[in-house]
Amino acid sequence: MTLAEVEALARAAHATQTDKAGRPYAEHLQAVADGVRERGGDDDQIAAAWLHDAVEDDALSEDWLEEAALSPRTKDIVRALTKADGESPESYARRVRTTRGALLVKASDLAHNSDPLRLAVLDELTRIRLTRKYATMRALLGLPPG
Repeated sequence: MTLAEVEALARAAHATQTDKAGRPYAEHLQAVADGVRERGGDDDQIAAAWLHDAVEDDALSEDWLEEAALSPRTKDIVRALTKADGESPESYARRVRTTRGALLVKASDLAHNSDPLRLAVLDELTRIRLTRKYATMRALLGLPPG
């Protein structure tokens, strides 16, 4: 699949979803993909950025991912970024750190999730909870504080 095809597919798969602030979810996917590109990511990582939440959010199935015309590396990154139910943050972070190319995509995801402008529109309790969650994940991944 081309990057344009991956983008179109991701936009369609997440078309009915919104983020915690009620914004179209595709805006987050676009920001993560742009962040990966700005951080020097390659096409495999950019494709994974568009798809990083697709399986976890049930927008696309694991079977779809297995059969998709994507590079093995893109598939590996998407799998690494897909949290399993009940998985510990430590286990998740270890998988992201050890999957080639996944850390850059996750860093871009966390950067957008931690954007003060995005967090500012949330209620105080949600903002505090998410700020702590993202800081903990950054530390587990060995990333500098946001």
